[in-house]
Amino acid sequence: MKSYPSLSHWGAFTAKVEQGRLVGVEPFVRDPHPSRFNEAWLDMAASPLRVARPVVRKGWLAGDGGAGRGEDAFVAVPWDEALDLVAGKLRTTMDEHGIGAVFGGSYGWSSAGRIHHARTLVHRFLGTLGPFTSQTTNYSFGAAMLFLPWVLGTHRAVSSVQTTWQSIARNADVVLAFGGIPAKNYELVSGGVAQHRYEDVLDELRASDVRVVNISPFRGDIDGRLPHDWIAPRPNTDTALLLALCHHLASRNLHDRNFLNRYCDGYDEFESYLLGVADGVPKTAEWAAGITGLEAARIEQLAASLVGRRVMITATWSLQRARHGEQPYWAIITLAAMLGQIGLAGGGFGFGHGSSAGMGNPDFNAPLFGLARDDLKAGVSIPVARVADLLLNPGETVRVSGKTLRYPDIRLVYWAGGNPFHHHQDLNRLREAFRRPETIVVHEQYWTATARHADIVLPASIPLERNDIGGSSRERYIFAMHKACEPFAEARDDYDIFADLARRLGTWDEFTEGRDEADWLRWSWQNTTEALARRGISAPSFDEFWSKGHFEMPDPEADFILLERFRDDPETNPLPTPSGRIQIVSHALRDACGEEQPGHAAWLDPEEWLGSPRAADHPLHLLTPQPARHLHGQLDASAFNRAGKHRDREYVTIHAGDAASRGIRQDDIVRLFNDRGSCLAAANVTDTIMPGVVALPTGAAFDPDGTMDRNSNPNLLTRDVGSSEIGQGCSAQSCLVEVELFIGELPKLTVYDPPAIE
Repeated sequence: MKSYPSLSHWGAFTAKVEQGRLVGVEPFVRDPHPSRFNEAWLDMAASPLRVARPVVRKGWLAGDGGAGRGEDAFVAVPWDEALDLVAGKLRTTMDEHGIGAVFGGSYGWSSAGRIHHARTLVHRFLGTLGPFTSQTTNYSFGAAMLFLPWVLGTHRAVSSVQTTWQSIARNADVVLAFGGIPAKNYELVSGGVAQHRYEDVLDELRASDVRVVNISPFRGDIDGRLPHDWIAPRPNTDTALLLALCHHLASRNLHDRNFLNRYCDGYDEFESYLLGVADGVPKTAEWAAGITGLEAARIEQLAASLVGRRVMITATWSLQRARHGEQPYWAIITLAAMLGQIGLAGGGFGFGHGSSAGMGNPDFNAPLFGLARDDLKAGVSIPVARVADLLLNPGETVRVSGKTLRYPDIRLVYWAGGNPFHHHQDLNRLREAFRRPETIVVHEQYWTATARHADIVLPASIPLERNDIGGSSRERYIFAMHKACEPFAEARDDYDIFADLARRLGTWDEFTEGRDEADWLRWSWQNTTEALARRGISAPSFDEFWSKGHFEMPDPEADFILLERFRDDPETNPLPTPSGRIQIVSHALRDACGEEQPGHAAWLDPEEWLGSPRAADHPLHLLTPQPARHLHGQLDASAFNRAGKHRDREYVTIHAGDAASRGIRQDDIVRLFNDRGSCLAAANVTDTIMPGVVALPTGAAFDPDGTMDRNSNPNLLTRDVGSSEIGQGCSAQSCLVEVELFIGELPKLTVYDPPAIE
């Protein structure tokens, strides 16, 4: 038996191989609480769902215009023929419509490795051909990415390092955790978890005197082993609750005027709205009670408990994945500013504690280098959540953060390293959109819904079948990822596929720079070595690093505190905003985005929520959290993941009272539905979720039958509309449904078998 170090987004591990076959996985020896997710590789490395050889859809060959995508059979072809077809179609599309008619999608986490990162590679390749159409932002916190620069001058408060848990545990008196601190989200981080620290976070908070408040519809969003209070407002009403907390401070003159005057811009105008001077509606606890469903006295009690305390206000990324999802983040910043503790140890705000394993880690700032993307050569770049709009509405315009974009007429889609049929909303609409382009080319390892909706599918290797370097800037270790197995069947590395296509299209030199995999690995480590040297850190040679399998970053000298330098000296360290300060009010944003945006944190009706007239027909608010046994839709078919399902369906969590009124019992198969479609799930009946709310995790493989999903993919039900004109992020968490007992024979799933291939 041979051993090979490797890495996934959910943890480092050693692959055990006998006679070229994976037979075991062992967690990284320095991970105190390793995830079990890597067990999925044992049956998925050589799964029947692997794409074994290049294939072409029969209907595409017959010129069906995309009508059969998602339902058609495929024809196997040799690699050279497949590459000739792809190169020829790219050339024809560019000649007839221009490179802007090619959409390089590929949003997704793909590999933890930096060299073989598929999305980077597809953008790099298309960039050598010219200004293709691309994507920007992400589904995780896309609305915040485009919103926060208007208020803080940068999106680093959501995308980068956060105030550490050590600082919070040592210094905070109160943690208001909007969205909680869900344990399952600590299983993974983009680039790979080195050390799973959720247990450590619990220990640090338990050992302190900090009061933790879980503000979420789900009690389980904070582990029960950590003493905490639970406050459950209606989903999508957090902004109203936050404004009432602000009103309590302002109306009693308990806010920090000195901080607001020195570090913020526009507070007086916001206060006019808050106190009702501007619109005649004071944002009192009684006002918020009518929106949130909470008792006014409970809101006042919470507000009073913050006064004179060191308060950290955190929010998970899920809060901004909603209609007007930018507003709760703005309200959190405003409340933190009124308390006057931004930039202090253990105080202020943070976006992402509880959303990913690395959030709240020490600031290791591990330098990692992959191939450069050619995004600068991209033409139009749309927010990722607007992909269906792009394909369905060529020539139409969309407003994004003050700018107007015109959707190009997309004739060819090139996707590698992602699965939009996991991430996107209203999958029936996305399915229609995917039938519009002339050609869809996909690199895939497995027969995902995206592969099944493609015309040309090229089999790609998995991380265990290639060499790479991986890690996350938020983690302590950088990892060598050794090739453990030969590629499955005829699978090839994405890099080699693109290099062969670039050779056919005359851009091989620009794409490869004359380097193969081994050359890029040494180039990457050399860049890492030089970056570390500039910080006074000595790194081993590449050969020493590769042999050992990992490099350990030293501990930072101090805890990281968000906006600490700004607080210490705002004149020397101004924010990159028009005022150099925190924009409690942004006239620039209001002017750019029109009447929809008042220019400060405000309660804006999310349209599809429990206070909406739509709730009369669909009275349950559907939340779609991340799954507990896999990352997004990856490795959904694994035995490890399926062991957490019931009759191969995901569990939907429903309150006992809501279940009883519908005749639903534990483990019953139920049907979730609204006007957009329906899907199936197994009932998890509990009192840990608030009445009127159900939660169905994302990630089940899409298995359509008309407008129904035979499986449990909740994004069949979610609404495909932008968060607002600011961020145009996804609005998945603004969704109403009804749930009923499923009667009849449970339909057989087809997604666990490959499509017909001739």
